[in-house]
Formats: sequence, structure tokens, C-alpha cells
Amino acid sequence: MTDSIGFLLSDASRLLRRRFDARARAIGVTRPQWRALTALSRAEGINQGALAERLEVEPITLCRMVDRLEEAGLVERRRDPGDRRVWRIFLTDRSRPLLDDLRVIGADVTERALDGLSPGERDALVRALERIRDNLTHEPVEAAHG
Repeated sequence: MTDSIGFLLSDASRLLRRRFDARARAIGVTRPQWRALTALSRAEGINQGALAERLEVEPITLCRMVDRLEEAGLVERRRDPGDRRVWRIFLTDRSRPLLDDLRVIGADVTERALDGLSPGERDALVRALERIRDNLTHEPVEAAHG
């Protein structure tokens, strides 16, 4: 192999993001915004701290991001009924057509990326990537020596 698997995965991921970002910008959405909206669509009502962890950003960064999304009418904050210090974040009706557009863009970009791969090759690729993700997610616990 001339390129390592890590390099190929990284490069393919970078190119997918670049292609998607360009298409998303055309409808007025930045990468942080589409990431936040997509994460919210998968866990609507999540609190700000958990969303910051999920997006791997600092809480203050997320707070500013949510401020902008709220100003644009795409999300709303609601107090947690069990803890008034906690804010839960919800999508608004205005965000749903935008998410639909982002899903179409994602499907188009993915289809372009997989062009020329047979259905069997696509399935094998998905299985291999899932295995890689699982292998890296579930690190074995090393025994302490002592």
C-alpha cells in the first residue's frame, strides 16, 4: 500500500466534509450549524452540556452556537422541569425543512463518493468501517501491573 489506512480514511473524510460543506453553505448553513442541528435531530431535548460533549466542543462554544441558531429561529431553549439551571434544546418547525435539505445533500454527496462501487462492495465497506469504529470504541482494558 502506498498510503496508510489512517491516511486514506482521513483524506476521504476530509473530502466528504469539504464537498458537503460547500453544498450546505449554498443553503446558508455552516459546518458547526449542520453538526449541531443533526445532533439535535438525533437527540432532541438534550441539555447543552451533553450536546457540547457529543459535538466535542467546549460548553461556551456550544452556548454561542446555540445563541446563533436560536436567533435564526432554528432551535429553542427550554428549562429542564427537574432542574431550572439546565437548558434543554429543541428544534423548531423552521429547522425541519432545512434538515431535510441537509439530508438530501448528504445522500447526494455519499452517492457521489460511492460511485462505481457495487452494492456488495458498499455493504462490505460499511461493515469494515463499523468494525474499525467498534474496535476503536471498545478499547480493551489493560491489566494493572503492580
